[in-house]
Amino acid sequence: MPVRLKKLIGTFLLVALVCVYAIVATIFAVALLGNSGPWVHLLYFFGTGFLWVVPAMFIISWMEKAPKKNSP
Repeated sequence: MPVRLKKLIGTFLLVALVCVYAIVATIFAVALLGNSGPWVHLLYFFGTGFLWVVPAMFIISWMEKAPKKNSP
């Protein structure tokens, strides 16, 4: 797969990941943390704010891999 195509696909995947992750994290917070104190909210959003980086690292590493060379 050409590098430019991989980067285009990866960019769209990253944007989709961030959007879906933010919606799911917010829905979870509203459903379960409504009556919790401010420290619980702070810890939850601090943790979920860093948790999206894990799947993003896999997408970025896939984007940066050099294409396989075809042997004759």
